[in-house]
Amino acid sequence: MARTLAEINEKVRKGQAVVATAEEVIDIVAKKGLGKAAREIDVVTTGTFGPMCSSGAYLNVGHSKPRIKMGGGTVWLNDVPAYAGFAAVDIFLGATSLPDSDPRNRTYPGEFNYGGAHVIEELVAGKDIRLVATAHGTDCYPRKKIEALINIKGINEAVLFDIRNAYQNYNVAVNLSDKTIYTYMGVLKPEMGNANYCSAGQLSPLLNDPFYKTIGIGTKIFLGGGIGYVAWNGTQHAPNVLRGENGVPRRGAGTLAVIGDLKQMRPEWLRGVSFLGYGCTLMVGIGVPIPILSEEILRYAAVKDEDIFAAVVDYSEAYPQRKPDVLGEVSYAQLKSGKIMVQKKEVPTASLSSYSKAVEIARTLKEWVQRGEFLLTDPVAPLPGVESGIAFKPLEERLS
Repeated sequence: MARTLAEINEKVRKGQAVVATAEEVIDIVAKKGLGKAAREIDVVTTGTFGPMCSSGAYLNVGHSKPRIKMGGGTVWLNDVPAYAGFAAVDIFLGATSLPDSDPRNRTYPGEFNYGGAHVIEELVAGKDIRLVATAHGTDCYPRKKIEALINIKGINEAVLFDIRNAYQNYNVAVNLSDKTIYTYMGVLKPEMGNANYCSAGQLSPLLNDPFYKTIGIGTKIFLGGGIGYVAWNGTQHAPNVLRGENGVPRRGAGTLAVIGDLKQMRPEWLRGVSFLGYGCTLMVGIGVPIPILSEEILRYAAVKDEDIFAAVVDYSEAYPQRKPDVLGEVSYAQLKSGKIMVQKKEVPTASLSSYSKAVEIARTLKEWVQRGEFLLTDPVAPLPGVESGIAFKPLEERLS
């Protein structure tokens, strides 16, 4: 059994495509068998909604009168620093950027209530954003300071550009120390009082395409409630990790760099969040369609939580000191049950990503395809795979 993307898109145009979410397809394959299901199903939709720190937005705010050269100067959006090392009125706002001093930002030490991610959410929601910029002044850009309100309708470009999203598996975080610690994996209680994880498991895009056979550069996706594209492999993309017999990575592996028009997106799918004692980040909704070109593709897309394993890592000592210690492995079925066993101790679990939102994304993308509103795209180039030899490199400190 084999079909082409062109054949699938023709069915999409006619409203005849058979589409299932990555959750639904598990039962379909179990009932009908892989071969029959592969002949019937055209597209499987995936979804994830979780904190993605390597997110940001670039904006072109237009020229004032007289003109000002923000490039090389300093820029703040709602008191949050933005990067202005571009041309005159192009700026980039990172999701984790924090104000230097702002009463909204710290109710007490260690609490971060507002940052770049919140500005992005408010911008997408259509709210006014306070722009403040200073510059050195030039003959062609004489103005040295500006303060004005901007919104998403009045600026030229507003583009979400995330350099690392949709991680293909990730650590389960615990704390072996005798004190509470505050991390990007959330608050971790002492003596393994809890375990936090962050993945949609069987719904997560790259776990349903473990060898990147359909997802590549140029793949059209659901991004933040609108349309986006895979722009490149994400930073820290590391396909050469331990994998199970089913091909699914048992450690953090592939990542995606994604891009899309913020003016199409919705704040429901781009949410600023704050991590106590750590900082701010952006919750990003991503959904990727997988064309079922063969039985092999469907077999990967029908992966179940009980067949996806993640490493349990101590974030009090091993992770900060870059030690490779893994305390054990657990399946996502175990994680989602609410408790796991680690070193003979029962540990309660919690997810930083939302599985219910991931389901909603996959269902929304399914509806778009069924209505003929979303055609699939062939990648213009593949993501680096196992054969690439790419591995994640640490920083080795040197001065010469």
